[in-house]
Amino acid sequence: MVRVGSDERSFTVDSNWEKLPSGWEAPMAAVAVDSRDRVYGFNRGPNKVIIFDKEGNYLDHWKDSDFIFPHAIYADHADNIWIVDRDAGQVLKYTPEGELLLSIGEKGYRSDTGADNSVFTSDGFKDVTHAGEPFNLPAGVAVAPSGDVFVADGYANCRVHRFDSQGNHILSWGEPGNGEGQFMLPHGVSIASDGTVLVSDRENDRIQAFDQTGNFLSEWATDLIGPALVWQDSVGQGFVPEHNGGNFSVLSSEGGRIARWGDEQYISCHGAAGDSEGGIYFVQPVTGLIGRHIVKYIPE
Repeated sequence: MVRVGSDERSFTVDSNWEKLPSGWEAPMAAVAVDSRDRVYGFNRGPNKVIIFDKEGNYLDHWKDSDFIFPHAIYADHADNIWIVDRDAGQVLKYTPEGELLLSIGEKGYRSDTGADNSVFTSDGFKDVTHAGEPFNLPAGVAVAPSGDVFVADGYANCRVHRFDSQGNHILSWGEPGNGEGQFMLPHGVSIASDGTVLVSDRENDRIQAFDQTGNFLSEWATDLIGPALVWQDSVGQGFVPEHNGGNFSVLSSEGGRIARWGDEQYISCHGAAGDSEGGIYFVQPVTGLIGRHIVKYIPE
């Protein structure tokens, strides 16, 4: 296997980790890992949510669910599975087996942000002139220990929205631009162990840190190229797929770079999550294969 990383954090790469049933196509969009180290691949093929063990063996899939445009998946502290269906304009909460528990957002609704709401592309953020209410092509989701839900609403909006555990809207923040608290495609959101909200401001090439009421705290200026999201492990180190550059970065809990690898062949890398043994799963292109796949990075 190929070795990547630095002297401080290094990994071997298993590009053939996925073991799909014969004949299946599963162009992956996102990945999540629950407390039992079950790995959930969210994909744009016929079987939208596929569950693997940490060795990549197929365990199961959700048989009675469908989505318009799979974009993000997240496992919360109780192993509920959260889905962002971008083009449906919804954030959805499920059991691990795929039973729907909660819907946030009206299916098909798109708020007024100045973007052309008849167009469903990845470039709508360029046309945003003002902030809009939830949602306009949402991108990412994370859940705080309190149960509050944070949504990065970025593809045709410029906001982070906070909801309570029942899906009631609490507050929103963000405006178009590149200043503090402004966004150009807030693509991913995560909650650090101290409660800080980390927003991957993809087209501004940065991660911004906020408190949970939207007050700006800091910017992680680490020469990132289109960060899709940041997933943090138990010691606060962050793993970032750099969507627009094809790089993968490991960052300290303060945002300093620990390791980086990759090149242009991995442009469009999109998701990240980790298991209890330190394994990291990135969603990325794989040489010789069509579409994105889940690749496992095994710590050395």
